Amino acid sequence: MFVLRDLLIAIAQGVDIFLTFITWLILIRALISWVNPDPYNPIVQFLHRTTDPLLDRIRRFLPPLPIDISPIIAFILIHVLKTFIIRVLMDIAYSLK
Repeated sequence: MFVLRDLLIAIAQGVDIFLTFITWLILIRALISWVNPDPYNPIVQFLHRTTDPLLDRIRRFLPPLPIDISPIIAFILIHVLKTFIIRVLMDIAYSLK
């Protein structure tokens, strides 16, 4: 059972790292958008390719607003996912003695 427990702990930590990485990418994208970056810059293109799938899905459910609040909604959703998924996986893992 210790193998399954360690696997669940590793999965929880991997999910935590992945969601933290996505959070940073969204934050960097939001900050860079304030300075009107060059759309041909490889870093800007990478940020758009990695964050657009999530932010576009959120934008579909938002009404047209003068400012884009999809990064804020994404931060809230990621925080809820991190809190819920990681805690559930860790609880399951530690219940397997």
